[in-house]
Amino acid sequence: MADEDDKTYMARAIELSRITSMVESAGGVFGCVIVKDGKIIGEGANRVVAENDPTWHGEIEAIRKACKAEGSFKLEGATLYTSAEPCPMCMGATYWAGIEKVFYAASVEDALEYGNFDDSKIYAEIRKPVDQREMPIKQIMRAEAVEIWKMYKNKTDKVQY
Repeated sequence: MADEDDKTYMARAIELSRITSMVESAGGVFGCVIVKDGKIIGEGANRVVAENDPTWHGEIEAIRKACKAEGSFKLEGATLYTSAEPCPMCMGATYWAGIEKVFYAASVEDALEYGNFDDSKIYAEIRKPVDQREMPIKQIMRAEAVEIWKMYKNKTDKVQY
């Protein structure tokens, strides 16, 4: 259930989506804010077009800024408000950041209908076994890579995450 604070934060995410898409023409209709302890700790907007960067999604930018503000790569206790349902990349980043809760406004179906944003191929591909995906994915040099993993396993000063 959303309360008035949730609606205020979502309104800000929606406003960021309006600015980036309609005013700046920087990217799609995607804005995001991250809140912890009643305070916005990170904001972001889609800038894929302006930055020529397919990873510059609103959620990713907001997570980066929030982590920097918190001085941590974990955002436990934080809530993410996004103007549209997160794509697979952004949802993965949300989990990796340890965000506690997500609110979204427009659905995946809305993004497809009104903006022609279609992530259905990605969702379908990641469900398939690696050897059945459309994009060839081949494992090479495993032994060499695992040697580094073995050293990392025994590193005494590594940061766990």
